[in-house]
Amino acid sequence: MNNIPNVKLGLISVSRDCFPIELSANRRGAVAKAYKGDIYESKVTVENELDMLKAVEDVAKAGCNALVVFLGNFGPETPETIIAQKFDGPVMYVAAAEDSGDALVDGRGDAYCGMLNCSYNLGIRNIKAFIPEYPVGDANDIAKMIADFVPVARALIGVSKLKIITFGPRPNDFLACNAPIKKLFDLGVEVQENSELDLLVAYNQHKDDPRIPGVIADMEKELGDGNKMAGILPRLAQYEITLLDWAEQTKGAREFVAFANKCWPAFQTEFGFVPCYVNSRLTALGIPVACEVDIYGALSEYIGTCVSGEPVTLLDINNSVPADMYKSDIQGKFDYTLKDVFMGFHCGNTPSCRLKKGEMKYQLIMKRSLEPDSEPDITRGTLEGDIIPGEITFYRLQGTAAGGLKSYIAQGEVLPVATRSFGGIGIFAIKEMGRFYRHVLIADQYPHHGAVAFGHHGKALFDIFSFLGVPTISYNQPKSLPYSTENPFA
Repeated sequence: MNNIPNVKLGLISVSRDCFPIELSANRRGAVAKAYKGDIYESKVTVENELDMLKAVEDVAKAGCNALVVFLGNFGPETPETIIAQKFDGPVMYVAAAEDSGDALVDGRGDAYCGMLNCSYNLGIRNIKAFIPEYPVGDANDIAKMIADFVPVARALIGVSKLKIITFGPRPNDFLACNAPIKKLFDLGVEVQENSELDLLVAYNQHKDDPRIPGVIADMEKELGDGNKMAGILPRLAQYEITLLDWAEQTKGAREFVAFANKCWPAFQTEFGFVPCYVNSRLTALGIPVACEVDIYGALSEYIGTCVSGEPVTLLDINNSVPADMYKSDIQGKFDYTLKDVFMGFHCGNTPSCRLKKGEMKYQLIMKRSLEPDSEPDITRGTLEGDIIPGEITFYRLQGTAAGGLKSYIAQGEVLPVATRSFGGIGIFAIKEMGRFYRHVLIADQYPHHGAVAFGHHGKALFDIFSFLGVPTISYNQPKSLPYSTENPFA
């Protein structure tokens, strides 16, 4: 994926001048050796502010865009915290555990204590830095913390350099995905809002583009036997080129892009197709395209792409699983109640790599109103199929009506159960989903769209939302931990 950052890590150790500098330097070397990924080890050990400037310059020259500051001993409070002020990128602070019970005189570093002073100094300087759940450890422990920091850093860098391109307005009587965009700018995200007419003009300008046959061939290869409506591919290919060109020509000073586009109802009559398949293809490239001008959905998808390094999707938290279907296909086979399961659905925007067998089809709901008595034409363009079973994280970062931020994260799985339905769809299972649905999704007034990352990525998402200053991060709480709105007598 070329639409997410490549994290280049730097490692700087710090040392309080009344402690042996070799203690910090040697422990730093052990960390660099224990970490199995690519990391630049600065040989400048920071004892004072001049050292700090040299170290920051050193990692900058090495091309580092994320940094690990390692307290090899107690550490100098002022220089070590100003590192994060001077460095252009996310910074994680970690501290060394003591090496041995036989080395607690000349070999004691007191970094456990130093980490407290470090966090206090970050606070009084109003410097944002990332501190792991338990930031003290030996070389192997620190190496694991660094590995966990990489997806967090990748998302933070990506968000700071992201432009969300929208084509609206939102569909009429569809306020659910609407939220003030001021908070996006506070996060460092740029937003470029355009009209649906702008997109139509650009699309028409790509008529007979010489690249269209190549894109059609690529679509045919991807669809294989699922290419059920080959006649629509030229229009879809023209649209795909239109979006990619728009992104490249208008991203300006930003490095990364995501889209939030209108996709019905006038889209079908004026463009002549349903854009879902193209949305799925761009999302597979790491360029999320959120349906129904869902700007916060696009941001959520992009963050999940950065965290997982893989394609994500955006789905409606759509419909309940029928009781008879639960009894025949789920009960006794999987450890979930009827209220734990639901169907996640969208018309056809899920990448083919996430479907068991993707097929090009038409949008059934739109056909009912737009082409009720004819063969599907302008309603063609969905990619449909059951979502591949496996672990998932359902999550969303959302703006509030009052101009704030909130979020939720819930880990679960897609069950290996046939949906017997249409669209890009799967049967999702999340423990205590019924309570979560009522006391988070409904009580906190979330829209119906949720982002889906494939795999369990809740830890990284929680760290990212926390770092971004999101005051509310909800999750599917166990029965032993009631929600504040939950009736204890129910």
